[in-house]
Amino acid sequence: MASSNPSEEGFWSLTETAILKNKSLKTLVMSTETLKKKVLKGGEWLIKESSSFETFTPEDFSEEQLMIKDMCNQFLDAEIYPILDRIDNLEPGLMKSLVTKAGEQGLLATSFPEEYGGLGKDFVTSTIVNEYLGAGHSFSVAIAAHTGIGTLPILYFGTPEQKQKYIPKLISGEWAGAYGLTEPNSGSDALGAKTTANLSADGKYYILNGQKCWITNGGFAQVYTVFAKVDGDKFTGFIIERGTEGFTQGPEEHKMGIKGSSTVQLYFQDCKVPVENVLGEIGKGHKIAFNILNIGRLKLAAAAIGGSKKALSETVSYAKTREQFKQPISNFGAIKHKLAEMAIQIFVGESALYRTAKWVDDKEHELLASGKPSNESLLGGAEEYAIECAMLKVYGSEALDYVVDEGVQIHGGNGFSAEYNISRAYRDSRINRIYEGTNEINRLLTLDMTLKRAMGGRLDLMGPAMAVQKELMSIPDFGNEDEAPFAKEKKQIANLKKAILMVAGAAVQKLMMKIENEQEVLMNLADMAIETFNAESVLLRVMKMADQRGEAACQHYLDIMRTYLYDAADKVNKSGKDAVNSFSEGDEQKMILMGLKRFTKAEPFNSKDARRRIADKMIAEGKYCY
Repeated sequence: MASSNPSEEGFWSLTETAILKNKSLKTLVMSTETLKKKVLKGGEWLIKESSSFETFTPEDFSEEQLMIKDMCNQFLDAEIYPILDRIDNLEPGLMKSLVTKAGEQGLLATSFPEEYGGLGKDFVTSTIVNEYLGAGHSFSVAIAAHTGIGTLPILYFGTPEQKQKYIPKLISGEWAGAYGLTEPNSGSDALGAKTTANLSADGKYYILNGQKCWITNGGFAQVYTVFAKVDGDKFTGFIIERGTEGFTQGPEEHKMGIKGSSTVQLYFQDCKVPVENVLGEIGKGHKIAFNILNIGRLKLAAAAIGGSKKALSETVSYAKTREQFKQPISNFGAIKHKLAEMAIQIFVGESALYRTAKWVDDKEHELLASGKPSNESLLGGAEEYAIECAMLKVYGSEALDYVVDEGVQIHGGNGFSAEYNISRAYRDSRINRIYEGTNEINRLLTLDMTLKRAMGGRLDLMGPAMAVQKELMSIPDFGNEDEAPFAKEKKQIANLKKAILMVAGAAVQKLMMKIENEQEVLMNLADMAIETFNAESVLLRVMKMADQRGEAACQHYLDIMRTYLYDAADKVNKSGKDAVNSFSEGDEQKMILMGLKRFTKAEPFNSKDARRRIADKMIAEGKYCY
């Protein structure tokens, strides 16, 4: 490389060699390797065993990906952290200039095609950028909105002319993008939008009337993807440029957190949008909105993990220097417990995140190899794992909330002061459980999508569910325990999956079509699924690490994994009991609860000492180090 400091020359210098390589050969090799693997379909993790060898983990990052990660960190250190107060004060022109600067260093171009000036990197690499820029507070929100919902709709659904006109300017940072879906009376019910679009008498324009709210980047974007109903009922996407006749914006919103993120309302009063700016097909706007959300949910989880790591590192550093009773508070068991639990949730979330990101990437290459165009391939990959994306969004946002909340607690009174960055992190975190679909909606979607795939024959849940019922009626196997490495942990995961199948099967059988109205039961089942998917993800990651390094070198990672599995058993049991007690009674209830107890049994484990070891490693290094 020409420079030892990646931030000086940006992303372009890191990828110069890769761009010059034979990309078609590289794509063919990647596609062939993907087809050799036993890639699970979305939701299949519940009924099939996964291989640790084939599970992608952060330890598998390439040298180039590690350099990209470092460059993201350096960009935040040099350009963002020194001016956080200026950003939060919404200094005119500042955020747009930062977006432009990020574009100049290639940070906006990761996953975009080379034909438009992008770098053509894979989905895992773009996820890394989202994670490591995710620690940038309001800047992270602006960048994520710009590269995601602000740009991807045009890339995936635009005409060749639309792509050529807008994409190069968006990925260079010359222009900023925004996305207008939400309205004052349609949040979670996005298709209930009231904004209308009617064709003008001369057939040259669509005339839009209505308003949008909570529009990120709305105050400085040059191009917006906006949704309206053609003829009052055909939900459709439109590309609208700043300065279009009849298009205005409101003042900046005063928010609880992410104060430096531009958030405004958009108003359309007889707004004249050229017919060539219709995005996608008339009446098919829901395809744009929902497909982009699948990607957005995974990317939000990535940013949340990145923000969590930053907050925990700041908290560890504070705990080492803050003294009470003549010693650092990091010496106390209660503080160590908090620090360790924060680390556990981050490491587990990261494990599930990259496991899923690689699945999306593999599916994309599989579709490319089958002849699908590139835009349909990535959308197809994200749609295949929409269930996992919804689970990641829930877990990632709630893990971040936990980390910053405990971070404030460890800071004590100082955590409530604006002088300490943890107070900003606390305020900024809260929005993540609301946008990209509230966590309640994503929990409901997790079960809704799973059940629909089962009923449509896309996911075979009936066979495994019947096998669990048969097992419940049989005498438990008290044979010799398998002594293979991680046999007990693998059995625990298998049993947690059986618990889900048992409770879900009983709920569907009992409630039938009424189950969609039993939101509490659906959310209980979603929580069981999230805990189990995360538990399996961290087990597979640690198994892979232990195989490569030896168990003796992985003590702290084993502690993280075993502590999470130990707690997950109780959480799955509690969610399962809450569900079962709400729809069954008598002998049926007793039998299901006995089965639940059997499937959520965990071996005794000293989680106190494990947490102390996890915390001590971070205290020694002065930061999150896993």
